[in-house]
Amino acid sequence: MNRLVRLHRSRNHRMIAGVMGGIAEYLGWSPTLTRILFVVVSTASAAVPGILIYIILWLIMPNATAASYQA
Repeated sequence: MNRLVRLHRSRNHRMIAGVMGGIAEYLGWSPTLTRILFVVVSTASAAVPGILIYIILWLIMPNATAASYQA
């Protein structure tokens, strides 16, 4: 059964704001793997700080609702 998966901040995989958990749910990845990948890429990139990207995503991404998890 296909359903439309929308990008949102996760309720289930939240550590700070649910941004990485929401991206992991959207992509179908492990939340832990997504967080580790984000930290590695942020550390390797000197041009744009990862914390700035995280804050922008925190402000832009909507919070998940109960309907977000219904099949």
